Amino acid sequence: MNLSFITDFYMPIVVLACLCIGFCIKHISWLDAVSNQYIPTIMLVLGAVFGCIASKEIAFDIIVAGAVSGLASTGLHQVFKQLINNETP
Repeated sequence: MNLSFITDFYMPIVVLACLCIGFCIKHISWLDAVSNQYIPTIMLVLGAVFGCIASKEIAFDIIVAGAVSGLASTGLHQVFKQLINNETP
């Protein structure tokens, strides 16, 4: 099964923006009211919005690419966290 088509959906600027916002939601004290379980959903929605803004158009494939990029930022945060803390999943 070839999954190389998934790389067509990554938008690096969206991944970076969502990674920064997700980090802020997780670590800023006045945002403690936002539960950690909602962060992936927030990143999915923000990724879709940022994807449309970055591409300057609204289309289904751009919304999907932004959403995938937003979710990728959540996974990227977890990879960095495990590498830095030397944790095993």
